[in-house]
Amino acid sequence: MIPTIVLVGRPNVGKSTLFNRLTKSRDALVADFPGLTRDRHYGRGLGASQPYLVVDTGGFEPNTDDGILKEMAKQTLQAIDEADIVIFLVDGRQGATPQDMDIANRLRKCKCPVLLAVNKTEGMQKAVVSADFHELGLGYPLSISSAHGEGVRDIVEEALEHFKEEVIEEEPATDYTGDRIPKVAIVGRPNVGKSTLVNALLGEERVIAFDEPGTTRDSIHIDLEKNGKHYTLIDTAGVRKRGRVFEAIEKFSVIKTIQAIEEANVVILVVDAQEGITEQDAHVAAYILDAGRALVVAINKWDGLKDDERDWIKREIDRKLQFLDFAEFHYISALRKKGLPELFKSVDIAYKAAFAKLATPQLTRVLLDALQQHQPPISKGIRPKLRYAHQGGSNPPIVVIHGSHVDGVKDAYTRFLEKTFRRTFQLSGTPLRVQYKQGHNPFAEDEDKRKPGEGIVSMRRRKTAQRAELKAKKDAEDDDRKAKTKKR
Repeated sequence: MIPTIVLVGRPNVGKSTLFNRLTKSRDALVADFPGLTRDRHYGRGLGASQPYLVVDTGGFEPNTDDGILKEMAKQTLQAIDEADIVIFLVDGRQGATPQDMDIANRLRKCKCPVLLAVNKTEGMQKAVVSADFHELGLGYPLSISSAHGEGVRDIVEEALEHFKEEVIEEEPATDYTGDRIPKVAIVGRPNVGKSTLVNALLGEERVIAFDEPGTTRDSIHIDLEKNGKHYTLIDTAGVRKRGRVFEAIEKFSVIKTIQAIEEANVVILVVDAQEGITEQDAHVAAYILDAGRALVVAINKWDGLKDDERDWIKREIDRKLQFLDFAEFHYISALRKKGLPELFKSVDIAYKAAFAKLATPQLTRVLLDALQQHQPPISKGIRPKLRYAHQGGSNPPIVVIHGSHVDGVKDAYTRFLEKTFRRTFQLSGTPLRVQYKQGHNPFAEDEDKRKPGEGIVSMRRRKTAQRAELKAKKDAEDDDRKAKTKKR
């Protein structure tokens, strides 16, 4: 098995910066702001003599009873229980603190080895900086700089010294179709139950679910195996209206959510049934549609509504989310774990539809049938001619239609073709894009040579007359030459 290294320390000592350096990524949010990381963040370590996993944790305050800090401490304790070795980070510029001593006392009780790393020591005398931390009683302090990379490789190699036996490299997981595992992003407004839904699907308290908007700040990737199928769940931060986003941290969280949507194969849009369908729900749904991602809509907290309230919500869905007619809607309760099996069935259907293979003969046949039912409207005196179609991409499926005067195809007719293709090929849960490609015109060169106001037929007659005139002139010159030769 691959060894797991867990990064532990009080808030703002550089754990997320070290995590990003070890994974050679920007997966963890980093800012000069204590308590930014809250959930466990897993990544694959790179650049060492052997593979390993690294876990970033939130600021550890083991003796707190505060709500969100207590939940963060639970997440850290779970990570310590899963660890093969712990790297305890302290701040070399602030020195040893009482909170560091509390964490050290807690780490002495864990069964795995603990390495003490004194961070932020760039430009300082290592021996002087580390001397203050011998009182923690966790061995010799190792001076590093996670921001500049000083000493990072040495402490990782020392951590892996305990696991020099042969490491079995895990094969990358594949889904039931043989491709890479589906990535499922869970998005929505703050406090609609996204983290609760993730925990319900996993069957454990994997991420912090707290009754406070903005609890999740980072995008957390979590592996899930359900019914013999592998998935990667992405828990994201809530997206509020642009005018209500003031903190820089929240702006970064929104960016990470947008990146998660772009990265995902299927998106689950979570809506709070008790608050109704808001304009922000429609804005988030529109962005998912623009990104071309397969979509499943989960109407959460459905169990707390009365019958008349449920009818009103369904009418609101028909009115405000009518542009999501291709998506499946599920009425669930993440807290009570109701409706989740049907939700993931729709995720499977949407994923398969997003990567469906559409044969060219079938696409062309459907296109010709659609043309018989309804011809494209005339534009600028010319009716567009659509000849054949083929698939141009997946996730979302793209249908490329070749023809002439395709610039004149109206948006309404394009939507008609999209619905026709989706209905015929049963592409439920995914948007479909129709693109047009102008066919080659063999007379384009002739059209460029026409005189202003001259038709193409008149132009051809003029060119034929010119060629006949040139031929007659040449024949006359040949006759004159032959006559002079005979006189000689």
